[in-house]
Amino acid sequence: MAGEGLPVQLASRVLHVAESGYYAWRSRPPSARSVRHAWLTEAITSIHTDSRGTYGFRRIHAELDLGLGIHVSHGTVELLMQRAQIHGLPGNRRPRPRHETPSASDLVERNFRRTARDQLWVTDITEHPTREGKVYCAVVLDVHSRRVVGWSIDASATAALATNALSMAIGNRRPRPGATIIHSDHGVQFSSWAFTERARSSGLVASMGSIGDCADNALMESFWDEYRQNSSTADAGEPGWSSPPHCSSTSRSSTTGNAGTPPWDCSPQSSTSCSNRL
Repeated sequence: MAGEGLPVQLASRVLHVAESGYYAWRSRPPSARSVRHAWLTEAITSIHTDSRGTYGFRRIHAELDLGLGIHVSHGTVELLMQRAQIHGLPGNRRPRPRHETPSASDLVERNFRRTARDQLWVTDITEHPTREGKVYCAVVLDVHSRRVVGWSIDASATAALATNALSMAIGNRRPRPGATIIHSDHGVQFSSWAFTERARSSGLVASMGSIGDCADNALMESFWDEYRQNSSTADAGEPGWSSPPHCSSTSRSSTTGNAGTPPWDCSPQSSTSCSNRL
């Protein structure tokens, strides 16, 4: 109240406090908590800037705790970010259309724990904005190793996009017939004849989550969320292609012919050349 121009004597009388207490507070040095909060705010701001403005309080807390060894509660990080007006990027929550009939049964039932590689693959397609327009990315992820074993990009989300990514995964891992489950949602690309026939002819076992429930393919949803937040989503107007997280240099060089040139250096206009490379 005194900071708003009210007389100290009047403000003290209204709040039932002593004037001497107010003047003692003004002359008192900053408390240890205030000093620590100021120091933490600087560290939080630095981490947020290094992430190009993408990290929220959970990721910043993980970086403080695991990366810098600074032990602080989630609530303190969230409070200091609110005071500093620091925010991460929101997730993508747009509604998706529901299909009427299932194409395959759900063999996973949200159990994404596996004891060996090539027991369960998950796949999905996402949209990626670039300066030259939208492109679509399909990824096949091995659940046990959390490694991208196949991917494909194109200017349109067709069945060929999903089939190319699956073909790359089959070529890289060569799974035994009947030993690998390929799990997806009920998108038209994954229920198409081209995709299902490629999976069947390679001995893969098809699995699809329940209709309209993205949690049945939660591992891929989490992967896309991490990819969007750590790629070029924050750079408005920049193409910003980068290879997906968890990709090995071996698989990258085998698909591009050049380990130094990632397959993401493609524009929508060059989808034919991209498909040939993938």
